[in-house]
Amino acid sequence: MVTATGELTIVRGLGAEVWDETGRRYVDCMAGQGSANLGHCHPAVVRAVQEQAARLLSCPATLGNDARAALLRRLAEVTPPGLDRFFLCNSGTEAVEAAIKAARLTTGRPGLVAARRGFHGRTLGALSATWERAYREPFEPLVPGVRFVPFDDVPALEAAIDETVGLVLLEPVQGEGGVYPASAGYLRAAADLCRERGALLALDEVQTGFGRTGTMFACDAEDVAPDLLCLAKSIAGGLPMGALACGPRVEAFPPGTHGSTFGGNPLACAAAVAAIGALVVERLPERAAETGAYLLERLRGLNAPQVRVVRGRGLMIGLELRGRARPIVAALRERGVLALVAGLTVLRLLPPLVITREQCDEVVEALRAVLREGLT
Repeated sequence: MVTATGELTIVRGLGAEVWDETGRRYVDCMAGQGSANLGHCHPAVVRAVQEQAARLLSCPATLGNDARAALLRRLAEVTPPGLDRFFLCNSGTEAVEAAIKAARLTTGRPGLVAARRGFHGRTLGALSATWERAYREPFEPLVPGVRFVPFDDVPALEAAIDETVGLVLLEPVQGEGGVYPASAGYLRAAADLCRERGALLALDEVQTGFGRTGTMFACDAEDVAPDLLCLAKSIAGGLPMGALACGPRVEAFPPGTHGSTFGGNPLACAAAVAAIGALVVERLPERAAETGAYLLERLRGLNAPQVRVVRGRGLMIGLELRGRARPIVAALRERGVLALVAGLTVLRLLPPLVITREQCDEVVEALRAVLREGLT
């Protein structure tokens, strides 16, 4: 059901499908902006939340907790080698803020290099590293010392990293900026430049992490371990949670310099342990690679004049259109498919990794029908 204000009211979800308050079903290619990689109401996550809620909901970081300890062990198992210390928080933007602070603490340098079209969050530090002017301008002046370079351009990155730069912050695949994957070798070059020049490399895998691009983390495909790895969205199966993973070049926060009241709370930790376990057992990163390849092939086979190019990695897909994307998204909703925009002209698909090929076919056929209507 769509309300008078245009808002769709979703009341139930299961797997890659959701239902509105009238009982109408939708194939969900939004997945909570990528936070529902495991699908909606995965039984392992539901069970873990129910059991933990009956035992303990809150425990400060100054005290130990079994659920938190279990999550820290699990994260150390699945993150790239060497990233074995973690700061637990509540969102992706908090993970990015922690990365900025950790870089300043470690290097003593205030400068930050980020990429054009990049998106890193809406709190002041993360917003300062976000390219889009519409997000930034209402809140300026922001944190100084940020310079932007073209994405996927090694010479530009090399020219930007000088003795004032303590942090380079990049997305392996730019999501909000239009679904642009980095070319092979770019992340490796960035890591090498940072080590050579005394800066830290932070990869923002808030959206790409936990199987979305076909490997557990997008940097795994390049065999690159950053100094800092920003995580959130699907880490806890849909519950709010974030984490910053730190490598050996990063100094630990001294007691009292950084913290979070709700970060690492037992409920979110229990959900995250269950979610990561299910991702591994069900081989969902591999499934994302296989299903994503199938969906990309089908979308490219549309051969619609309104579509300039289809790009993506795994189940993170963008269709760059010749006109505005928002009318297409609205028309897809009317046909039972929920999708996203990325800027003015990119239609973005972020389905749960459990989406079936049959559901992918539904998405493609709905889009085919909408494109035939000639919306712009």
